Amino acid sequence: MLAALGLLTSFFSFLYVVAPSIRKFFAGGVCRTNVQLPGKVVVITGANTGIGKETARELARRGARVYIACRDVLKGESAASEIRADTKNSQVLVRKLDLSDTKSIRAFAEGFLAEEKQLHVLINNAGVMMCPYSKTADGFETHLGVNHLGHFLLTYLLLERLKVSAPARVVNVSSVVHHVGNIHFHDLQSEKRYSRSFAYCHSKLANVLFTRELAKRLQGTGVTTYAVHPGIVRSELVRHSSLLCLLWRLFSPFVKTAREGAQTSLHCALAEGLEPLSGKYFSDCKRTWVSPRARNNKTAERLWNVSCELLGIQWE
Repeated sequence: MLAALGLLTSFFSFLYVVAPSIRKFFAGGVCRTNVQLPGKVVVITGANTGIGKETARELARRGARVYIACRDVLKGESAASEIRADTKNSQVLVRKLDLSDTKSIRAFAEGFLAEEKQLHVLINNAGVMMCPYSKTADGFETHLGVNHLGHFLLTYLLLERLKVSAPARVVNVSSVVHHVGNIHFHDLQSEKRYSRSFAYCHSKLANVLFTRELAKRLQGTGVTTYAVHPGIVRSELVRHSSLLCLLWRLFSPFVKTAREGAQTSLHCALAEGLEPLSGKYFSDCKRTWVSPRARNNKTAERLWNVSCELLGIQWE
């Protein structure tokens, strides 16, 4: 018993000593560009918390006019107030956007387009993860509706403003779990079979496929697009899973902070010379491998067409 306690004590002592090195290793890449953004306009969804908030903070620090587009306006105003105080940039604005309701998405876009003549960066950051089965206001399974279709429609509605502001960028926050995702066209709304974990993975694959097809259709417009894996980040995204909340606490030395998780989004929004890599997938601020399903052009094109049908739009 004493020997076991001694080993346990030694193990935790070792972890304590090496924790700083572990944290540094798992922190991942860092956005190193010095690009400044005075006069530039940025929209970030879900920027009232987590990596979206830290992305907004850094872009505001660089002088951009930043729109925090989020469902909870009170949390958004609190985040904006904090960012304004921290960056001394008064141009951090909050607007209501509920990605689970196409009426809200259209209302946000209408208001933004009336307010702003330019848009240089759109970061589709918001998302839900491992929700119990539910549907959006428009009848879409929640992961598909919020993580994919909501951002698909938002990008469609703001695209002309991005084009007239070119060079411009669209950054789609995906995840490494897209590797285990699949697009089940015969059961896109998961009505026949539902898994909270796999529904999230499927929606993250949809993000990568959307980025791939969008890049193809934007060639020659001056608008480029990138999908990113932020890393395993300590955030509110795991709130629907008690197990993940516990694991995040137990393995906190291996989990990125929100600021660290924001680095790849910032890299894809800011780094010079990324234009030839439009449509690609990034992790730790560098291009990385995607799953075979995420490279399937026929699936990407079919998902695009099905998404347009579901949303009642024509996007050629």
